[in-house]
Amino acid sequence: MADIQTSERRAGQPSRRGSPSRSATRVDLTPMVDLGFLLITFFMLTTILSKPQVMPVVMPDKTPIDDPPAITHRQVLTLLLGANDKVYWYEGITDAQLDSTTYDADGLRRVLLEKKARIDREFGKVSRSAPGSPEQKKAISKFTVLIKATPEARYKNIVDVFDEMKICGVDHYVMIDISPQEEAFIRNPAGGLQFNEAEQVAAAYRK
Repeated sequence: MADIQTSERRAGQPSRRGSPSRSATRVDLTPMVDLGFLLITFFMLTTILSKPQVMPVVMPDKTPIDDPPAITHRQVLTLLLGANDKVYWYEGITDAQLDSTTYDADGLRRVLLEKKARIDREFGKVSRSAPGSPEQKKAISKFTVLIKATPEARYKNIVDVFDEMKICGVDHYVMIDISPQEEAFIRNPAGGLQFNEAEQVAAAYRK
């Protein structure tokens, strides 16, 4: 909106022949305020707000299993989430050798894929029904990952390791408490893992 105001000649001032009349323009911006609020309201009502990205957590079935699948220690990989974005890992129980890596694609992901490939070649896969479709069969790897976080690990480390389970197609993984023997193993890898099979089972089930 604009108002056109023409300046009047002063009294007694002679007019100049042929001189154009000068005009002063004043722009009224009051209606633009209403238009601005209307546009803000329009975009607030029509814009789709970003939804939070969440990862579904599949809780274990409480139905007792009469004949659980047998898993050997050679099919298990244990991940120990440490401080400073470092993840330690070892295979088996007896004569375990502690190694460390990062959460990069050429770090933890490479370790998981190589271990999974070795287990698939040595032990093969098992056929199971797909969730929600009992008539469809799915080949499941026997690879099992135990995830244990130290008190110094960050929440981001847990999210990252769960993402790697999904990316690498690991079907069997569980997060349990870390044992004092494994914390000592991180502090002194040369001392070995003083953790027999009975103690590990007791720690996993918190007996």
